[in-house]
Amino acid sequence: MIDDLVLTNARIVAVDAVIAGTLVVRGGKVAEIAAGPSRLPDAVDVGGDWLLPGLVELHTDNLERQFSPRVGVRWPADAAMLAHDAQVAAAGITTVGDAVCVGFYGGKSERLEYLGLSIEVLRRAQAARALKADHFLHLRLEIVDPHMLGLFEPLMTEPSLRLVSFMDHTPGQRQWHDIDKFRSFSFGRDVSSEEEFQALVARRVQDQREHADRQRADVLRLLEGHPAVRASHDDTTPEHVAQAQACGCTIAEFPTTIAAAEAARAAGMGVVMGAPNLVIGGSHSGNVSAAELVQHGLLDVFSSDYVPASLLHAAFLLHEGFGIPMPEAIAPVTRTPADLVGMADRGRLAPGLRADLVRVREVGTAPTVVAVWREGQRIA
Repeated sequence: MIDDLVLTNARIVAVDAVIAGTLVVRGGKVAEIAAGPSRLPDAVDVGGDWLLPGLVELHTDNLERQFSPRVGVRWPADAAMLAHDAQVAAAGITTVGDAVCVGFYGGKSERLEYLGLSIEVLRRAQAARALKADHFLHLRLEIVDPHMLGLFEPLMTEPSLRLVSFMDHTPGQRQWHDIDKFRSFSFGRDVSSEEEFQALVARRVQDQREHADRQRADVLRLLEGHPAVRASHDDTTPEHVAQAQACGCTIAEFPTTIAAAEAARAAGMGVVMGAPNLVIGGSHSGNVSAAELVQHGLLDVFSSDYVPASLLHAAFLLHEGFGIPMPEAIAPVTRTPADLVGMADRGRLAPGLRADLVRVREVGTAPTVVAVWREGQRIA
């Protein structure tokens, strides 16, 4: 048929094997995968490049970064959304969860502005069919913010809402269990003296005491019957994981210790770590490294977090640095995240599934995206 896309001379990463051969796309879906070259005159010779499923991202802060590309700068909102979309598509990400904070912590009050902007520009861009990647909404609930519940409730009817995560950035625990790391993070951003820092810590601890348990319970009541998948955030202890499990969480985002990751795995939760953590060799907050979780067999999914290109890079590091076979190395950035949020139609290269594809070439020390297709249409 005239609309067939035939990609040949490719290293096709299927679910269980790498196939040197040809992939045929028809009607936006994978129609056929076969070993060996195609002799069709319109076949595209990819020259031995890798052909992977489109990457699936559950949690990226990249949209916020486009709203404010430099301190004190506010970029036009619709242009920021399109820039974010172009960046994730160019990184090989064909499905992306735009992580938007509901409530804020410390001095990040600009996130209140970003919340409304994010929802508005996502709606407009989707209505205009202006987006290259397939976007869904991931709402990150800061349960210690006294205003969180009022901000969250009106957003529950958003049709693109697929993932909700519970966050608590109180200093002295979870991401900031090392108070000195929190001090270094806060100085110059939120405080300029030790006195101000101690006041900030006291205020945040008081907010947790007054609001966290009540708002967590209120959110759970609101979520009854809602299809959104639930995730925990920055679990540090088995007790944190038990609390997350009681809240119905099936995903553990960025556990900060081996003990928390082990508890999450024992509870049947998918363990997500930041791809930048693996690429740069450790956590910028001083928490457990992604490499340690890989070595312990405790990592299920990578998130690009704040660097879209890190998702593909991390997968290739698993293959080249840890000797993990390619089908298993790409699973944390393709089929596993898709499965965790109920997207069974993507994340794999198999007949009948969406033709979300990434052509990748190895150049130097990092993989290079050559071409990206979403449902058989070239997007990057």
